[in-house]
Amino acid sequence: MSGKHSVWALVGRYSGLAFLLPASTFAGYALGWALDHLFQTNFLYLVFLLFGIAGGFLELVRTLRRDLEDERR
Repeated sequence: MSGKHSVWALVGRYSGLAFLLPASTFAGYALGWALDHLFQTNFLYLVFLLFGIAGGFLELVRTLRRDLEDERR
């Protein structure tokens, strides 16, 4: 893969991954918090926080798997 892409393209791709997990975690928490206030509950923030974490990890694994498959070719 390093022969196909420049160093700066790889830095851009992986720095985006560095922000992916915290951003998806925050987005899940914020959405759950807003729904908690809308529906007068106190558990949705935790459910959506876990969904955000799971979504971030899924995208991280997908991207890394795709990069490993590209490297093998």
